[in-house]
Amino acid sequence: MPAMAAQPELFAENLLSTLHFERQAQARGFRAVAGIDEAGRGPLAGPVVAAAVILPACFDLPGLTDSKQLSARARERLYPLIRAQALAVGIGVARAEEVDRVNILQATLHSMQRAVGRLGMPADFLLIDGNVPVPIAIPQQTLVKGDSRSLSIAAASVIAKVVRDRIMVNYERLFPGYGFAGHKGYGSAAHLQAIARLGPSPCHRRTFGGVREHCAAP
Repeated sequence: MPAMAAQPELFAENLLSTLHFERQAQARGFRAVAGIDEAGRGPLAGPVVAAAVILPACFDLPGLTDSKQLSARARERLYPLIRAQALAVGIGVARAEEVDRVNILQATLHSMQRAVGRLGMPADFLLIDGNVPVPIAIPQQTLVKGDSRSLSIAAASVIAKVVRDRIMVNYERLFPGYGFAGHKGYGSAAHLQAIARLGPSPCHRRTFGGVREHCAAP
């Protein structure tokens, strides 16, 4: 029984180590397979940041997995290694005002489109974290929990998270008092108290609960 219980974890590790989904696409004739993921759908402040990453066939980076499973220090260590080994990296951003204007799902898809468009080489196939395709004329496959099933998506998740965290640290300097460097815009108790005390900053999402209650009526 113990050996059987370990099998799912071993299978997941094998998928990552062998670039299973990337190689499936390559077997169908695609040559530039980009993994896509985002960071920042849930926070009350700051942008949604998406990344697209095309990895080489010989890519090997021990320790790379879903960014949510990694510490901030581990992500910062992996970030330059991914950028150095990847064939191409693209980053797309949808800022808070866009989230408020079009909603969080559409802003996320826009950021993913921008990330693909900013790759240094054209992608001919996309592996997308989640279950919603990106509205772009490139063959693609969605993968629920893709950041733990595809190495390209895992790489994109790290890139997106590190870039977004750095943006939020910069917002701490621009808009002091909210604690952005610590909670990165998520709805912690301290963040909610800061919004109630100071009112929303220019980088807050005014349509989100926890923020809209403190916005002046138009």
